[in-house]
Amino acid sequence: MDRLQNLAATSAVVERAKGALMALTGCSPQAAHEELLQRARAAHQTLVEECWVTLGTLATPLTHAADEAAEEPCGPASPAPGFPAGPLPAGSVPPAGQEAGDAAVLAGLGRALVRVGTPQDLARCLLEHLDAPAAADGVMIYRRLPAGGLELIGHAGIGETVAGSWRHVPPMSGVAALEALDAREERWLEDLAAEGRRYALIGEPPERWPSRAWLPVVRGGSAEVAIGVLRRRGGPVPERTRELLRGAVRLCAGRLRAFTARPERPAQGADPSVRALFAALPGTTVLLTALRSASGEVEDYRVEAATARTVDVTGRSGADLTGLRVLECWPGLADGPLWRGLHGALTGGEPYESRPFAQQDLVAGGQELSAYRVRAVRLGDGLLVTWLRHESSDRQEQRLADLQRLGRLGWASWDLVTQEAVWSSEAFALFGRDPARGPVRLAELADLALPEDGPALARAVQELLADGEPFDVPFRIRTAGGLRHLRAVAEAVPDAEGTPVQVHGFVQDLTAQRSAELALVESERAILAQHGVLRAERTLAGRLQHALLPLPRRPVRLAGLRVDVAYLPAQSGIHVGGDWFSSIELPDGDALFAVGDVAGHGLDAVATMAQLRFTAKGMIITGSSLTGALARLNALLLHSRDAQATATMVLARYDPRARRLLWAQAGHPPPLLLRHGEPRYLDRPRGMLLGASRTPVYEEAECLLEPGDRLLFYTDGLVERPGEAIEQGLERLARAVAAHSADGFGSLAPLLRSTLEGVRRDDVCVLDVRVPPHAP
Repeated sequence: MDRLQNLAATSAVVERAKGALMALTGCSPQAAHEELLQRARAAHQTLVEECWVTLGTLATPLTHAADEAAEEPCGPASPAPGFPAGPLPAGSVPPAGQEAGDAAVLAGLGRALVRVGTPQDLARCLLEHLDAPAAADGVMIYRRLPAGGLELIGHAGIGETVAGSWRHVPPMSGVAALEALDAREERWLEDLAAEGRRYALIGEPPERWPSRAWLPVVRGGSAEVAIGVLRRRGGPVPERTRELLRGAVRLCAGRLRAFTARPERPAQGADPSVRALFAALPGTTVLLTALRSASGEVEDYRVEAATARTVDVTGRSGADLTGLRVLECWPGLADGPLWRGLHGALTGGEPYESRPFAQQDLVAGGQELSAYRVRAVRLGDGLLVTWLRHESSDRQEQRLADLQRLGRLGWASWDLVTQEAVWSSEAFALFGRDPARGPVRLAELADLALPEDGPALARAVQELLADGEPFDVPFRIRTAGGLRHLRAVAEAVPDAEGTPVQVHGFVQDLTAQRSAELALVESERAILAQHGVLRAERTLAGRLQHALLPLPRRPVRLAGLRVDVAYLPAQSGIHVGGDWFSSIELPDGDALFAVGDVAGHGLDAVATMAQLRFTAKGMIITGSSLTGALARLNALLLHSRDAQATATMVLARYDPRARRLLWAQAGHPPPLLLRHGEPRYLDRPRGMLLGASRTPVYEEAECLLEPGDRLLFYTDGLVERPGEAIEQGLERLARAVAAHSADGFGSLAPLLRSTLEGVRRDDVCVLDVRVPPHAP
């Protein structure tokens, strides 16, 4: 069925093009067909493409061809306007390479156009065929309006938000599509920085489409439709791409004829008696008729009659508006609340009245801000629309109503002589009381409050009635919507002798404020409780850490080396970290050094730290290799209670007899060696973070130490700073070690002071290992 429908649609296009040639030249159907074939061969186009081009070049709609046309073939003297006739030029060859690809694109577009039914379908069809070959990212089709503006009749790839913002363009300068139509020339926008100063660029943001092309569809010396292609590629548009876009526009011209045909403007508008009536009416009123699309949907309204005070955005008024479209006169109405209200009044039959809106009016040569409402009433398939201007008293009343509604306020008045009470509608709403029941007397006001709040309100009312003392009392009431917090404020109006005769006041809804205050109090309580829990946890974790990680008071001697230790807890936050160290002498006389850092803080980090520290020492003491110990520690973390726990570590074993340091690491910064005053970092062997993989690979590295060497093991808190690459921290540490190479007790202090600045956000652990200058 699809194939047959395509065949039928294609045949219809060919027959329409043949009929056009027959009407213009008087040739026979066979001769018209041969002429189209000959032109297609000359232009290296398919027959369908040539038919679309022929239909697009017609200056005026064609009448049906005569039933009996002359039998003479169409000769060179009678070609269709703007296109060559005759045989294929001598020496011409079919297109090749990229040109052949572009020809295939246009051929495919020509075939696809036979199934296009709306301008929106045409835009989608163009984007589909121009996406890759022309780097097209969006397509927009604009039609010129009789008033001079533009109307977007089709779009694809730009999104509904952008389409809604640019659906109607008033006749103004700086619009590339409008300029292309006026000049009947293409506009190529290839430099956004330069074009942005000249044109209003479409897009949110405009940089989404670095280049654009606006091509007018010219027919008979005029242009009413412009096609825009928005490209994702910036810079100058290649000439081959320009020719491709021109060819696509020529093909679309014939299809656009059916879309852009619009009913002629009525010469007289409404009946003369109706026009005379509107000419005599005061105010701003218009009579509109709905204009429907082929599917029956309302796409616009035509002005049939308008009063003299009705003025559009260009300054036209009264009878000058007759016959124009509403969106030509007031483009800002498109898709707004008023537009939807008009549609609802037309389809539902119920009168529509808008909410008040402000508008600047010209009064006595100056601007005055006035409030308006719009009313619309259905009349047949049309609407009678009136703009109602609020007078000063109406505006004052409206402002008072708005003040009460927005401020959640309601006023009340009590006459103590006549015992009459008057409440505003908002007061009834705040108390949740049916207006049909009427207001309550002042003495009964306390009965509306909760039992625990009623006595305070009753005392305030009594003091006001007895002594004339104004009151401001908060209280609560129970309504169908739940508990409500209110505030009542009132004052008395006395007579000449000082006796209160009237009471005026207001009631205010404080529910939202009170709810926010209660939520804030609960949040503060929760924060304080959590703060206390965290402080207790920090204290416990700190004590546990000190018990598991005792710090030596003085440097220690291990395997002929002097070892100094420093541990500095973080100064920010209230959690204890998982940094740790270990330096022990093994049974065979070797020394074991270890530094590690467990991810996270608190009791879990301290527990993991203790587990790794003691397990690592136990493995090495019982004969495990450094890499074997790291692999087993990795498996231990993977099977621990916290399966997400990770840690970094350096393990080093020093043989004093050969002065050989054997070390391995698991995702940890490398040790820093200072030799003869020159710092350098040891090359890291392979090693992955503990707890990150089930199949890690760990390797060992070797370093021979010399007398006077200094070796630093440390955690990342010594070199890391927020917002800084770790390479910068490593360089800073190397400079500091070279500058502070003094020996002796406490030599780590100046090094740490120069390296650590500001608040420490992480724990810092350092092992400072020195080989004596005269070591054997």
